[in-house]
Amino acid sequence: MTEGLKTVGIIPARWGSTRFPGKPLAPILGRPMIQWVVEAALKAVRLSQVIVATDDSRILDAVKGFGGCAELTSDQHRTGSDRIAEVAARGQWDLVVNIQGDEPLIDPADIDRAVKGLADNPDIPVSTLMAPVKTEDERDDVNVVKVVTDARGRALYFSRSPIPHNRDGGGEAPLEGVFRHLGLYAYRSSFLREFTRMPSTPLEELEKLEQLRILESGFPILVLNTENRSPGVDRPEDIEKLETLLAKQE
Repeated sequence: MTEGLKTVGIIPARWGSTRFPGKPLAPILGRPMIQWVVEAALKAVRLSQVIVATDDSRILDAVKGFGGCAELTSDQHRTGSDRIAEVAARGQWDLVVNIQGDEPLIDPADIDRAVKGLADNPDIPVSTLMAPVKTEDERDDVNVVKVVTDARGRALYFSRSPIPHNRDGGGEAPLEGVFRHLGLYAYRSSFLREFTRMPSTPLEELEKLEQLRILESGFPILVLNTENRSPGVDRPEDIEKLETLLAKQE
Protein backbone atom coordinates (compact mmCIF):
# COMPACT_ATOMS: atom_id res chain seq x y z
CA MET A 1 0.00 0.00 0.00
CA THR A 2 1.26 3.51 -0.83
CA GLU A 3 1.72 5.25 2.51
CA GLY A 4 -0.86 7.98 3.02
CA LEU A 5 -2.64 7.32 -0.28
CA LYS A 6 -5.65 5.03 -0.39
CA THR A 7 -5.32 3.24 -3.71
CA VAL A 8 -7.72 0.90 -5.50
CA GLY A 9 -7.04 -1.29 -8.52
CA ILE A 10 -10.14 -1.63 -10.70
CA ILE A 11 -10.37 -4.19 -13.50
CA PRO A 12 -13.02 -3.41 -16.13
CA ALA A 13 -14.54 -6.63 -17.48
CA ARG A 14 -17.41 -6.64 -19.95
CA TRP A 15 -19.12 -9.63 -21.51
CA GLY A 16 -19.83 -8.32 -24.99
CA SER A 17 -16.47 -8.28 -26.74
CA THR A 18 -17.06 -8.27 -30.51
CA ARG A 19 -14.16 -10.59 -31.29
CA PHE A 20 -14.40 -12.72 -28.15
CA PRO A 21 -17.74 -12.68 -26.27
CA GLY A 22 -17.42 -13.80 -22.66
CA LYS A 23 -13.67 -13.28 -22.77
CA PRO A 24 -13.20 -12.62 -19.02
CA LEU A 25 -14.44 -16.13 -18.22
CA ALA A 26 -12.36 -17.89 -20.88
CA PRO A 27 -10.49 -20.73 -19.10
CA ILE A 28 -6.70 -20.61 -18.92
CA LEU A 29 -5.25 -23.79 -17.44
CA GLY A 30 -8.55 -24.41 -15.67
CA ARG A 31 -9.09 -20.93 -14.23
CA PRO A 32 -11.09 -18.07 -15.79
CA MET A 33 -8.93 -15.33 -17.25
CA ILE A 34 -10.32 -12.72 -14.87
CA GLN A 35 -9.09 -14.80 -11.93
CA TRP A 36 -5.53 -14.68 -13.26
CA VAL A 37 -5.75 -10.89 -13.50
CA VAL A 38 -7.24 -10.47 -10.02
CA GLU A 39 -4.67 -12.76 -8.39
CA ALA A 40 -1.80 -10.89 -10.07
CA ALA A 41 -3.19 -7.50 -9.04
CA LEU A 42 -3.56 -8.63 -5.42
CA LYS A 43 0.22 -9.13 -5.33
CA ALA A 44 0.81 -5.41 -5.91
CA VAL A 45 1.91 -4.00 -2.56
CA ARG A 46 0.69 -0.45 -3.28
CA LEU A 47 -2.98 -1.35 -3.72
CA SER A 48 -5.45 -1.14 -0.84
CA GLN A 49 -8.09 -3.17 -2.68
CA VAL A 50 -8.78 -4.84 -6.05
CA ILE A 51 -12.29 -4.66 -7.58
CA VAL A 52 -13.65 -6.08 -10.82
CA ALA A 53 -16.08 -3.65 -12.51
CA THR A 54 -18.44 -5.59 -14.75
CA ASP A 55 -21.70 -5.16 -16.61
CA ASP A 56 -22.63 -8.85 -16.44
CA SER A 57 -23.90 -11.00 -13.58
CA ARG A 58 -22.06 -14.07 -14.91
CA ILE A 59 -18.72 -12.33 -14.44
CA LEU A 60 -19.84 -10.95 -11.08
CA ASP A 61 -20.76 -14.42 -9.84
CA ALA A 62 -17.55 -15.99 -11.14
CA VAL A 63 -15.37 -13.41 -9.38
CA LYS A 64 -17.23 -13.80 -6.11
CA GLY A 65 -17.00 -17.57 -6.56
CA PHE A 66 -13.22 -17.55 -6.38
CA GLY A 67 -13.21 -15.07 -3.51
CA GLY A 68 -12.65 -11.86 -5.45
CA CYS A 69 -14.44 -8.53 -5.11
CA ALA A 70 -16.73 -7.40 -7.95
CA GLU A 71 -19.34 -4.72 -8.53
CA LEU A 72 -21.98 -4.36 -11.23
CA THR A 73 -21.93 -1.26 -13.42
CA SER A 74 -24.10 0.21 -16.13
CA ASP A 75 -23.99 -1.58 -19.47
CA GLN A 76 -24.02 1.76 -21.30
CA HIS A 77 -20.40 2.77 -20.76
CA ARG A 78 -18.40 3.48 -23.92
CA THR A 79 -14.99 2.81 -22.38
CA GLY A 80 -13.27 0.97 -19.57
CA SER A 81 -12.37 4.36 -18.05
CA ASP A 82 -16.06 5.22 -17.73
CA ARG A 83 -16.70 1.84 -16.11
CA ILE A 84 -13.96 2.20 -13.50
CA ALA A 85 -15.01 5.78 -12.78
CA GLU A 86 -18.48 4.57 -11.80
CA VAL A 87 -17.03 2.11 -9.29
CA ALA A 88 -14.36 4.52 -8.04
CA ALA A 89 -17.06 7.11 -7.27
CA ARG A 90 -18.61 4.70 -4.77
CA GLY A 91 -15.51 4.78 -2.53
CA GLN A 92 -13.14 7.26 -0.97
CA TRP A 93 -9.96 6.72 -2.98
CA ASP A 94 -6.94 8.93 -3.53
CA LEU A 95 -5.62 6.96 -6.50
CA VAL A 96 -7.36 4.64 -8.96
CA VAL A 97 -5.50 2.14 -11.16
CA ASN A 98 -7.12 0.92 -14.37
CA ILE A 99 -5.86 -2.67 -14.81
CA GLN A 100 -6.62 -4.35 -18.14
CA GLY A 101 -8.89 -7.37 -17.71
CA ASP A 102 -7.43 -9.22 -20.69
CA GLU A 103 -3.80 -9.31 -19.54
CA PRO A 104 -3.62 -12.35 -17.25
CA LEU A 105 0.18 -12.14 -16.97
CA ILE A 106 0.30 -8.55 -15.73
CA ASP A 107 3.35 -8.01 -13.52
CA PRO A 108 2.36 -6.66 -10.07
CA ALA A 109 5.58 -4.65 -10.07
CA ASP A 110 4.26 -2.61 -12.99
CA ILE A 111 1.13 -1.73 -11.04
CA ASP A 112 3.32 -0.57 -8.17
CA ARG A 113 5.54 1.35 -10.60
CA ALA A 114 2.60 3.36 -11.95
CA VAL A 115 1.28 4.13 -8.45
CA LYS A 116 4.72 5.19 -7.23
CA GLY A 117 4.96 7.56 -10.19
CA LEU A 118 1.96 9.50 -8.88
CA ALA A 119 3.07 9.29 -5.26
CA ASP A 120 6.46 10.80 -6.21
CA ASN A 121 5.02 13.50 -8.49
CA PRO A 122 2.12 15.31 -6.81
CA ASP A 123 1.70 17.63 -9.83
CA ILE A 124 0.95 14.73 -12.20
CA PRO A 125 -2.70 13.59 -12.55
CA VAL A 126 -2.11 10.31 -14.41
CA SER A 127 0.72 7.86 -15.05
CA THR A 128 1.18 4.96 -17.43
CA LEU A 129 3.90 2.65 -18.79
CA MET A 130 5.99 2.01 -21.88
CA ALA A 131 8.34 -0.74 -23.01
CA PRO A 132 10.94 -0.86 -25.80
CA VAL A 133 9.78 -2.02 -29.22
CA LYS A 134 11.70 -5.15 -30.18
CA THR A 135 10.78 -5.93 -33.80
CA GLU A 136 9.87 -4.19 -37.03
CA ASP A 137 6.48 -5.95 -37.03
CA GLU A 138 5.77 -4.56 -33.57
CA ARG A 139 6.86 -1.09 -34.67
CA ASP A 140 4.62 -1.12 -37.74
CA ASP A 141 1.54 -2.77 -36.18
CA VAL A 142 -1.31 -0.26 -35.90
CA ASN A 143 -2.65 -2.22 -32.93
CA VAL A 144 0.58 -1.49 -31.04
CA VAL A 145 0.37 2.08 -29.74
CA LYS A 146 3.66 3.97 -29.73
CA VAL A 147 4.58 6.85 -27.41
CA VAL A 148 7.23 9.57 -27.32
CA THR A 149 8.14 11.50 -24.17
CA ASP A 150 10.04 14.60 -23.14
CA ALA A 151 13.19 14.65 -21.03
CA ARG A 152 11.13 14.43 -17.83
CA GLY A 153 9.25 11.33 -18.97
CA ARG A 154 6.03 13.15 -19.78
CA ALA A 155 4.12 12.06 -22.87
CA LEU A 156 4.44 14.23 -25.94
CA TYR A 157 2.24 12.08 -28.18
CA PHE A 158 0.72 8.63 -28.63
CA SER A 159 0.17 7.18 -32.09
CA ARG A 160 -0.65 4.01 -33.96
CA SER A 161 1.98 5.05 -36.50
CA PRO A 162 5.71 4.46 -35.96
CA ILE A 163 7.12 7.39 -33.99
CA PRO A 164 9.61 9.00 -33.94
CA HIS A 165 10.10 9.36 -37.71
CA ASN A 166 13.68 8.91 -38.94
CA ARG A 167 14.03 11.55 -41.66
CA ASP A 168 17.50 10.41 -42.71
CA GLY A 169 16.81 6.70 -42.58
CA GLY A 170 14.74 6.12 -45.67
CA GLY A 171 11.54 7.18 -43.96
CA GLU A 172 11.44 4.26 -41.53
CA ALA A 173 11.35 4.70 -37.80
CA PRO A 174 14.32 3.10 -36.02
CA LEU A 175 13.86 0.32 -33.49
CA GLU A 176 16.18 1.88 -30.94
CA GLY A 177 14.32 4.59 -29.09
CA VAL A 178 10.85 3.41 -30.14
CA PHE A 179 8.52 2.54 -27.27
CA ARG A 180 5.15 0.83 -27.12
CA HIS A 181 2.51 2.07 -24.74
CA LEU A 182 1.21 -0.41 -22.17
CA GLY A 183 -2.43 0.17 -21.30
CA LEU A 184 -2.23 0.43 -17.52
CA TYR A 185 -3.13 3.79 -15.96
CA ALA A 186 -2.95 5.22 -12.46
CA TYR A 187 -5.17 8.27 -11.90
CA ARG A 188 -5.73 10.69 -9.11
CA SER A 189 -9.35 10.02 -8.25
CA SER A 190 -10.45 13.62 -8.74
CA PHE A 191 -8.83 13.73 -12.16
CA LEU A 192 -10.45 10.46 -13.25
CA ARG A 193 -13.85 12.04 -12.62
CA GLU A 194 -12.82 15.11 -14.59
CA PHE A 195 -11.36 13.06 -17.44
CA THR A 196 -14.49 11.00 -18.02
CA ARG A 197 -16.55 14.20 -18.24
CA MET A 198 -14.28 15.84 -20.83
CA PRO A 199 -15.62 15.99 -24.39
CA SER A 200 -13.85 13.92 -27.03
CA THR A 201 -11.05 15.72 -28.85
CA PRO A 202 -9.97 15.73 -32.53
CA LEU A 203 -6.77 13.72 -32.15
CA GLU A 204 -8.52 11.22 -29.90
CA GLU A 205 -11.13 10.65 -32.59
CA LEU A 206 -8.54 10.47 -35.36
CA GLU A 207 -6.23 7.95 -33.70
CA LYS A 208 -8.96 6.26 -31.63
CA LEU A 209 -6.78 6.70 -28.54
CA GLU A 210 -8.56 7.88 -25.41
CA GLN A 211 -5.38 9.11 -23.71
CA LEU A 212 -4.93 11.82 -26.35
CA ARG A 213 -7.96 13.56 -24.82
CA ILE A 214 -5.84 14.16 -21.73
CA LEU A 215 -2.95 15.69 -23.67
CA GLU A 216 -5.20 17.77 -25.93
CA SER A 217 -6.95 19.12 -22.85
CA GLY A 218 -3.62 20.35 -21.47
CA PHE A 219 -2.87 17.78 -18.77
CA PRO A 220 0.44 15.90 -18.42
CA ILE A 221 0.82 12.11 -18.45
CA LEU A 222 3.86 10.59 -16.76
CA VAL A 223 5.17 7.59 -18.74
CA LEU A 224 7.37 5.16 -16.83
CA ASN A 225 9.75 2.60 -18.30
CA THR A 226 9.42 -1.13 -17.87
CA GLU A 227 10.96 -4.13 -19.59
CA ASN A 228 7.96 -6.28 -18.74
CA ARG A 229 5.47 -7.29 -21.40
CA SER A 230 2.02 -8.57 -20.61
CA PRO A 231 0.52 -10.31 -23.65
CA GLY A 232 -3.13 -9.50 -24.08
CA VAL A 233 -5.98 -11.76 -25.15
CA ASP A 234 -7.90 -10.43 -28.15
CA ARG A 235 -9.09 -13.63 -29.81
CA PRO A 236 -9.79 -17.23 -28.71
CA GLU A 237 -6.57 -18.44 -30.34
CA ASP A 238 -4.56 -16.23 -27.97
CA ILE A 239 -5.56 -18.52 -25.08
CA GLU A 240 -3.55 -21.42 -26.52
CA LYS A 241 -0.51 -19.15 -26.94
CA LEU A 242 -0.77 -18.08 -23.30
CA GLU A 243 -1.08 -21.64 -22.06
CA THR A 244 2.02 -22.60 -24.04
CA LEU A 245 3.89 -19.66 -22.52
CA LEU A 246 2.77 -20.58 -19.00
CA ALA A 247 3.80 -24.20 -19.52
CA LYS A 248 7.32 -23.08 -20.41
CA GLN A 249 7.52 -21.02 -17.23
CA GLU A 250 6.71 -23.97 -14.99
